[in-house]
Amino acid sequence: MDKKVIEYIASLSRVELSEPEKEMFVHQLSDILSYIEKLNKLNTENVKPMAYTTNASNVFREDMLEPSIPLKDVQLNAPAIKGVFFKVPKVIE
Repeated sequence: MDKKVIEYIASLSRVELSEPEKEMFVHQLSDILSYIEKLNKLNTENVKPMAYTTNASNVFREDMLEPSIPLKDVQLNAPAIKGVFFKVPKVIE
């Protein structure tokens, strides 16, 4: 990893970097790539693929009909209301 690669990545990302930032990213990305190389050397032949780091699973509650929040309480969070509706700025012309 060198400064030219960082400048190329920055140009692709349309990001302007100062000289100290370029130097910092050269070191940081080099460290990340060397760590990835270490990980690639690990023997994972007997390791099962997993989606989560724990064995936790989703616990779903029974889908039951419950009373809703009163309209007055809902409208307390609205910046503006008109009748029973939220009043928002016009976004479509």
